[in-house]
Amino acid sequence: MARHSAGTPFLLQLCLLLLLHLGGECSPSWTLGCASVTVDSPIVSLGSAVTASCTIQRELCRSLEQGKVQISWMLDNKLVAGSQHQGPGGTEVSNLTLPRFNHTQAVLWCCVEWNGTKQLVGMAEIRAGYPPAKPLNLSCILNLGDYGLTCQWEQGTNSHLPTSVVLKCAGSKAQAVTGCIPQRGHSHCTVPRRLLHLYRQMEIWVSATNALGTAESDHLCIDPMDVAKLDPPTLKNIQSIPFQTDCITLTWDAASGTEYMDLQCELRYRAPEDPAWTLVTGIINLTSTMQSCGFLFGTQYHFQMRCRRSSASALASWSEWSPGRNYTTHEKAPTGKLDAWWGAQLARSGGQLEVQLRWKAPRQREANGRVLGYRVTLSPRRRGRHPPNICDTTHTQCNFSVPTGTRRVYLSAYNAAGESAPTEVILQERKGQPLAGLRAVPRDEHSLWVHWEAPLTTVIAYVLEWQRVTAEPSYCSTCWQMERDGAATTALIQDGIEPFQQYNISVYPLYEGTVGVPVHTTAYSQQKAPSHAPKLHLKRISKSEAELCWESLPVEMQNGFITSYTLFWANSITNVASATVNPSLSSFVIRGLKPSTLYKVHIMASTAAGSTNGTSLTLVTTVLDDSEIQFLFLTLGLVFVVLMVLLICFQKNERMKEQLWPSVPDPANSSLGKWVLAAVPQEPLQVMAAREPGPATISTVTVLEGDTGKQPGKEHPALPAAPPSLPRPYVRQEGPGEPVQYARVGGAGYRGQRLLPEPAPRFYENLRGRGDGGGAGDWGFLEEPPATFPLLQGLRIGGAEELHECRAD
Repeated sequence: MARHSAGTPFLLQLCLLLLLHLGGECSPSWTLGCASVTVDSPIVSLGSAVTASCTIQRELCRSLEQGKVQISWMLDNKLVAGSQHQGPGGTEVSNLTLPRFNHTQAVLWCCVEWNGTKQLVGMAEIRAGYPPAKPLNLSCILNLGDYGLTCQWEQGTNSHLPTSVVLKCAGSKAQAVTGCIPQRGHSHCTVPRRLLHLYRQMEIWVSATNALGTAESDHLCIDPMDVAKLDPPTLKNIQSIPFQTDCITLTWDAASGTEYMDLQCELRYRAPEDPAWTLVTGIINLTSTMQSCGFLFGTQYHFQMRCRRSSASALASWSEWSPGRNYTTHEKAPTGKLDAWWGAQLARSGGQLEVQLRWKAPRQREANGRVLGYRVTLSPRRRGRHPPNICDTTHTQCNFSVPTGTRRVYLSAYNAAGESAPTEVILQERKGQPLAGLRAVPRDEHSLWVHWEAPLTTVIAYVLEWQRVTAEPSYCSTCWQMERDGAATTALIQDGIEPFQQYNISVYPLYEGTVGVPVHTTAYSQQKAPSHAPKLHLKRISKSEAELCWESLPVEMQNGFITSYTLFWANSITNVASATVNPSLSSFVIRGLKPSTLYKVHIMASTAAGSTNGTSLTLVTTVLDDSEIQFLFLTLGLVFVVLMVLLICFQKNERMKEQLWPSVPDPANSSLGKWVLAAVPQEPLQVMAAREPGPATISTVTVLEGDTGKQPGKEHPALPAAPPSLPRPYVRQEGPGEPVQYARVGGAGYRGQRLLPEPAPRFYENLRGRGDGGGAGDWGFLEEPPATFPLLQGLRIGGAEELHECRAD
């Protein structure tokens, strides 16, 4: 195996500086000239093994003549282990084998130990990569301006190695020459005219070479003139052939410099609504004119043409497409039947049938030009007979009235060239068998597939209607279509379908002589999370429950079918609790709340495509329930009523008042005390005390003498009134001082007062409480006075009233 030296001193110094900048463990030394590093190959395949050797000559390395030499290796700045042995002539040799070299480029360093540091004494640069890849898709074009042949290709994968690329060419009998060399990083170049052989076959290929090998593209055998790229032709005139229903005649001029060439051309055209071009091939440039058929009437087309040499191979390049030219074909009367649909109801006045007739505009192939309007009549138009129009409009719907019993109307379209044959519209009753299993699924965001089950009865056609569901009523007159295939069980709706909008879809089966009852379904072409969540309202709250309610979202804000509502609530202590509510409900009762506690509640509205949270509602539970509050108020009310009743009773009932609060006057303040005239000798009166035994003393008793023979309770007006006798006071002596009057008894009874019969002896009770030493405040009993005195009747000592009934002996 060949051995390679370490490289130039300049490259070595550059690598040493780089290693120092990277902080390597080896330091450069003045001993560089005493070592050599060799590798089996400086360029290897990526992933293959690398073998290197480092030889140290002691006599050339100063300061290394004595002692043992320790050799080590570094790959870039990483230590790698090698083996060391003594070579011939006193040299020290270290060998290194890297079993798998995975770097595209690296530097291998040889170091020796000197004064405790590693010194760099040699290096080798190693590169790794792959052989060059095969160039692909070689193609060439001849430029008629300078007749240079420009070729281009696709370069293969990167080889990670310096690669030279050349384009080679050779004549049929000439040696291969280098046609051109592309610029670095490019994959195209131009072969000059002097190296080309025009009108002869040439072989052209691309060659890529690096240190690991060479790769060539497929060889391209062409006549340079066959790949000449011509200038495009110019379209000159286009016109319709009046007697040919769908043909045109087109003429053009060839590009300058190609007048004498045999050219092969292609024509393409399309209408504005066509998604693709229609291509006409095999046009030979002999007369620079052509005729083509199959065009629609009254339709605008866009035409373009391109050419190449007719003798060129399949690899020859076409010219660019010519500038476009528009042309509109001549018109023809509309053809075909119109798809019509209707709705009818009796007029309020009676006798007339109000009809709403809708139809689809004819397709361009049937319109044969621009439709100017539509006519509706009660009878078909015949030769020489034009029935009156009940509707003539440029729109695709018409409302009109016809006599009750009308079952047929006739619809036709017209343009500048004529009028179509009338389409018979039968106003049938809608009472046939409805469909079953109707459902709708989205195809994409602007279309819906509608599926249904075929009925047992034979169906002529189906009519599909769809309306966008909105909060405000709206009506789309064009949102319908007819399926002519009676055996179909599916249809695609594409007109007017928008994402995130709800649609109500109806399907009518058309039977022979009748129309089936429609069936309905709703669908979305695409769903997303609702735009908003409902706003919560508090309906009722107690100490442990709260009833919340909300209004349903407007259908425009739902953006899909609402699958559920979720309520979340929490206070400052407990974790968040939640409950999922059926979307058909609009209220929910939260139970298990704590009394007198603040809670925050919010609602989340969900569809199949996402969820949206609403704003938070703050509520505080009560201390008592409504029933408890009612019971408390009822109890307080009853207590108040009882108190009021008792108060009223006490105010109105004198007996109860007397029993509970008796009126006990003070005898000392009685008016009797004012009647005392003089002090009389004290007469002891024996009184049996109720509470204290022993005699009681009456201070003074005044007895008023009554008239003799006068009956109690009767008056004698004829007799003159005698002057009352002077009262005789009875005085109780309180002490050594003056006597105190206690009572005075009048001799005559009060006017109108009844004298009581003489009772048995009894005691009179003074109801006032005792004072100190008896006297006016004593409790005691007075025995009835002796017979020698006037009998005292009805006297209550210390009573509330000074009413007395008295009689004489």
